[in-house]
Amino acid sequence: MNATSTTIPPEPMLPQPYVVRRRSRETSNTYTLELQPTSGAAPVPFVAGQYNMLYIFGIGEVPISISGDPTRPQILVHTVRQVGAVTRAICALKRGAGLGVRGPFGQPWPVVEAVGQDLILVAGGLGLAPLRPVLYYLLAHRDKYGNIVLLYGARTPEEILYRRQLEQWRARFDMEVWVTVDRASESWRGSVGSVTRLIARAPVDPLDTVAMVCGPEVMMRFTIVGLLQSGVAPESIFVSMERNMQCAIGFCGHCQFGPTFVCKDGPVLRYDRILPWFGKREM
Repeated sequence: MNATSTTIPPEPMLPQPYVVRRRSRETSNTYTLELQPTSGAAPVPFVAGQYNMLYIFGIGEVPISISGDPTRPQILVHTVRQVGAVTRAICALKRGAGLGVRGPFGQPWPVVEAVGQDLILVAGGLGLAPLRPVLYYLLAHRDKYGNIVLLYGARTPEEILYRRQLEQWRARFDMEVWVTVDRASESWRGSVGSVTRLIARAPVDPLDTVAMVCGPEVMMRFTIVGLLQSGVAPESIFVSMERNMQCAIGFCGHCQFGPTFVCKDGPVLRYDRILPWFGKREM
């Protein structure tokens, strides 16, 4: 899918033992965990957009996007929301607790292919986690890109991820960060409304822009409409699909999406290549 090369790990179905190095709370039900191999070796390097299968012994495993810095692969970071038995168990892990890790898997965001262009990143809710590695990479190679704009929407101010980091990014002079919420109390001083309403105001050249979108599928559908209306080409829009991934190597078939398998051909997919199937729940 992208020019950045990715390979399947040599033993893709065998979880490697890791321990929790640090756990921090992002929201009432979302935690960020730093992991390290029990062997003392460095984690396997990854690229922005890839994911790992996190395994809790006796409970099961789930695919979780890597949310750390690809320029610092020695630290493996995942941001996890409690939505089921496995993710609840992961979020409950304390420092020193063990779990299994398979990966990294999947195709990355096209950060290499986007050199020289403007970038607009649109994230909804937990969708900021898979896009955070993109921002780490872009800012580490800032001179290679044009304007960089992050549009981030959350349901409420209390559900905003990475608050301190967002403030640091907003304080920079070489990127734009706009945050909005669907609903808020009187104490909220920021924007209120759908994140898609911010697209038309983004200071990018739509004819020379790469867009990367991650969030709930309904949010991504409206975001794509807004991007297309702004003049961004369909082949310059990339989305992260995370449907029903289970084996991570295209073997079980649960994540088949038209002619592609989300687990190995994605999760990052170019919009024009999945247009006939995008938005269809049964695919």
